[in-house]
Amino acid sequence: MKSYGQFCPVAKAAELFCERWNALIIRDLAAGPRRFGALQRGVPLMSPSLLSARLKWLVSEGVIERCELDGQHKGYVLTEAGREFVPLVEALGIWGQRWTRRELEEQEMDVGLLVWSLESSCDPGAFDGKRCLLRLELTDQIPSKQFWWFLNHEEKCELCVDDPGGEVNLYLACTLADAIYIVRGDLTPEMAVETRRLELLGDGWAHRAFTRWLNLSPLTKVGSRRVAG
Repeated sequence: MKSYGQFCPVAKAAELFCERWNALIIRDLAAGPRRFGALQRGVPLMSPSLLSARLKWLVSEGVIERCELDGQHKGYVLTEAGREFVPLVEALGIWGQRWTRRELEEQEMDVGLLVWSLESSCDPGAFDGKRCLLRLELTDQIPSKQFWWFLNHEEKCELCVDDPGGEVNLYLACTLADAIYIVRGDLTPEMAVETRRLELLGDGWAHRAFTRWLNLSPLTKVGSRRVAG
């Protein structure tokens, strides 16, 4: 890691916080403890070896620590020092929503990151305890990346790459870009359905709970102030 070579506390904090990937690791741990695999899904372009090295560095700096998750698996959690970074991450998100939004570029449209985001942020309790299976079709993707299932049961959501079986209660179909625009807040679910950019079919009770299930980030309410062009 490169140093600014200054004793200034701004420089010392920036060496840690502004190092590539660190803010995203803190972003994901802000939601609670996570296993290595879950952290890796949040930074799909980061190699496992680099993520491992970065986690060890953040542990040594006292920003995160290892923890027991369920008696069988270990994970990572923010320390007091790490939690003080969370408002900075939130402020970055607000600034990004306000000043950086534009049409997506090809390299920004990551299927894996989209489905991980949906799984990790959704509210499986939106269906009032009912088992609910959602099938997402990304209409512009190759067959191996076109269909995804989200099984909601017992207050948990499980992402499935193959049909887990049982009745599908809600069918979703849209392009990858439009799915990202919905998650990012550029396109509301209601407007997406109204303009037929999102097809939403299925049981009435599942249909009515869809927006609650999405559980979109408060950042989606931040309006863009970026000048077009």
